[in-house]
Amino acid sequence: MSGVRWLVSLSVLGATLVIGGRSASAQSCTFTTTSVAFGVYNVFDPTPLASTGSATYQCIWLAQPRTVYLSKGSAPSNEPRQMVNGAARLSYNLYLDAAHTQIWGDPNPFSYSASGFVLFPNVTLTVYALIPAGQDVPTGSYSDSVVATFNF
Repeated sequence: MSGVRWLVSLSVLGATLVIGGRSASAQSCTFTTTSVAFGVYNVFDPTPLASTGSATYQCIWLAQPRTVYLSKGSAPSNEPRQMVNGAARLSYNLYLDAAHTQIWGDPNPFSYSASGFVLFPNVTLTVYALIPAGQDVPTGSYSDSVVATFNF
């Protein structure tokens, strides 16, 4: 399976960032994602709005290195990603760490990677999400589409 890639669609819909709702399977692996629900973004709140979601892979047998990338979505780069509502844009990002210091990219700046032998793994990766405070954006539903690439 070395060098094989699987793509799972991730979506950002309305005022809620949604990662998932879809699963993909190929050979002896399955892939799923779960939603990152931000809720309502308040432009007057001085605190960033954080949430989490997950990306899970399960393979019957896995011995090679594996990497998971998250695309930049509709933004020109993944620093920051952007949800859109017409011409308005709301910046957000997805991270590998709870401290929100390692942006989960495609493959840069960071991506999830692991190696070693696993038998019947069910590996769940937490996707940490953050909308920075202080963005003056119009009221409305913002959306984006992000693709997770599972490379084994």
